[in-house]
Amino acid sequence: MAQVLEFKLPDLGEGLTEAEIVRWLVEVGDVVAIDQPVVEVETAKAMVEVPCPYGGVVTARFGEEGTELPVGAPLITVAVGERPASGAADTASEGSGNVLVGYGTSEAPARRRRVRQERPVSGGSATAVTTREGEPPAVNGQAGRAGTDDGPVPVISPLVRRLARQNGLDLRELTGSGPDGLILRADVEYALRAAGQGAPASPAAEPHPRVPQAPSPALASRSSAPTAPGEIRTPLKGIRGAVADKLARSRREIPDATCWVDADATELMRARAAMNAAGGPKISLLALLARICTAALARFPELNSTVDAEAREVVRFDHVHLGFAAQTDRGLVVPVVRDAHARDAESLTAEFARLTEAGRTGTLTPGELTGGTFTLNNYGVFGVDGSTPIINHPEAAMLGVGRIVPKPWVHEGELAVRQVVQLSLTFDHRVCDGGVAGGFLRYVADCVEQPAVLLRTL
Repeated sequence: MAQVLEFKLPDLGEGLTEAEIVRWLVEVGDVVAIDQPVVEVETAKAMVEVPCPYGGVVTARFGEEGTELPVGAPLITVAVGERPASGAADTASEGSGNVLVGYGTSEAPARRRRVRQERPVSGGSATAVTTREGEPPAVNGQAGRAGTDDGPVPVISPLVRRLARQNGLDLRELTGSGPDGLILRADVEYALRAAGQGAPASPAAEPHPRVPQAPSPALASRSSAPTAPGEIRTPLKGIRGAVADKLARSRREIPDATCWVDADATELMRARAAMNAAGGPKISLLALLARICTAALARFPELNSTVDAEAREVVRFDHVHLGFAAQTDRGLVVPVVRDAHARDAESLTAEFARLTEAGRTGTLTPGELTGGTFTLNNYGVFGVDGSTPIINHPEAAMLGVGRIVPKPWVHEGELAVRQVVQLSLTFDHRVCDGGVAGGFLRYVADCVEQPAVLLRTL
C-alpha cells in the first residue's frame, strides 16, 4: 500500500520566511524521481527550483502560481511506493536525505538551531547549521548533498545538480572552485568541456498547464485594501518588498551623510583603452573603479565596517566583499564579489559579468546577495550625473559614480574639454567624521584623475 508523504516548503536560508510560487514543474499524477525539481519559487533573494526529496506519484499540489507561501506550508503530497497506471516501476520508499536549510526527509524532523562559526580571514560568511544525525552538513548556510561513503557533495544550486544529472556527470568527482569547495555551475561546465561534451545550454523546463486546485486550509488569504477609482495597487513582495524593507531600515537606523566631488576621468578612460588594446580579456570600467575602491578602503578602513547597535561597537572588516548595484527586470539587486581586495582587474571583470548575468536570469543564490561590506553604485548607466544613494544596510558606506561626459574643464591652466564624472560618498556618520569620508573620496578622485596613483598601493 502506498504511503502518502507531504513535502513542505523548506527553509531556503538567509532568514527567508516565505516564497512565491512562480511555476509548477509537475502536475498531479506525474511520477517524480528523488531530488527532481517540482516547483520554481521566488524569494526576496532569488529564483529557486525546489527539489522534492521523495520519489513517487504526485497526488496533490497546494497553491496557484502567484501564491505566496510561508516556510513550512505544504507544497505537494507524494504517494511513495505506488505503481502508476502506466506500469512504471515502483519508486523508492525513502527520501534522498537531501535537505535545504531547516528541512529533513524524516517523518519526525528534529528541531534545529543555528550556531555561529568564526569567519576565516579570507573567506565569506560561514554559518554552521546543526542537523540531526545522518543528515548532510551545511555549506555556507545551505545544506549539502546527500551523504555518501566519500562524504557530502557541496552543492547549493538545484540547477547545478540538474545540469550534472542530465549530462551523466558524477559530482563526487569534482573539486569545487567556490568558497569552502562549493561546486559551481562553471565547474560542471568545465568538466563537461574536458570530457568533450562541450558547454551545455541552460536546461529549459517545458511549460506545464496549470491545474486549478484549492489552496491549503493552512494558508489564510490576504485581503488588500479597496482600490479607489484611478488607483493601481501593487503588492510590495518578493524582491521589491525586500528592497523596500531594507531601504526603510537603512533610513531609520543609519545617520547618513553625503559628500561629492567632480573628477577628470580622461586619463582613466585612456588607461582602460590602452589596457584593452594590448590584447587579452577586456577590462571593464566597473572593475577599475572597484580596484580604486579597494585601494581607498585599505587607506581608510573605517568605511569598511558595520555598527553593532546592541553592543554599541563598530565592527571593522579586514576583507572587502564588494557589493554592486544592478538593475534587473525583477528589480534592484546587489550581488557581492567576495574578497574583491585580493582580485585583479581581470578577475573583477569576469566576476562582475558572471554575477550580472545571474542577476539578469534570476539565478543568483542567497549567498551571492548577502555578506557585503561596502557597495559600489554606478548609477551613471542611467544617464544621470549625481545621486545621494541610501546605504545598503548594515554596511557603513556606498560610493556612487555618475555618467562620464565631455565638459569644459581647466586642465594644466587652460580651458579644455575633458571627460568629467561626479563621485559621491554616502557614509554612516557613526563610524567616522567628515575628515575620513572626505579623505576617502579625495583619494578615489585622485586615482580617477591619475591612475598611476594606484601603483603606490600595488
